[in-house]
Amino acid sequence: MKAREFLDILHVAERLKDTTRHCCTSGGRHESVAEHSWRLALMAFLLRDEFPDADMDRVLRMCLIHDLGEAFTGDIPTFRKTEADERREETLLGAWVASLPAPCGEEMAALFREMAERQTVEARIFKALDGLEALIQHNESPLSTWSENEYALNMTYADDRVGFSPCLRALREAIREDTVEKIRCGE
Repeated sequence: MKAREFLDILHVAERLKDTTRHCCTSGGRHESVAEHSWRLALMAFLLRDEFPDADMDRVLRMCLIHDLGEAFTGDIPTFRKTEADERREETLLGAWVASLPAPCGEEMAALFREMAERQTVEARIFKALDGLEALIQHNESPLSTWSENEYALNMTYADDRVGFSPCLRALREAIREDTVEKIRCGE
């Protein structure tokens, strides 16, 4: 990859540092998409030994790139995102990925297809961790930053993503316990 191509890719990815998410940090400021992606990748790294038959390097790559489309559209919370929003993000991201030099563009396109199809264990691990990271962040954020629907959402979100893994089911249950305690204490 040429130096200019490399820098152009980084300039697009840098937008995620300023693209805020719906959720707040424990200090009360909105987290960035880049912060979410970083911690998601850290989660995959920390859990790599729990999935000895999975290509965790592939999961890490998914974690790092999964929200690049938000560099073009911004973050739209899952409970507000419409099909039209999803199509727009996929179109803009797809055009950008297609413009990337080989083999980077081809690999990224393949990873995005794999994440969308969720047929591989790696894609299922990634998708589960993506949802769990959001729940963990909500539990860390001040309760005053939660929208009304998040009380129920934090109790059920990502349940459908963790069923294939005892480790992820246990993590989901621990997160749910934290949610119950947070709501009970009114933090």
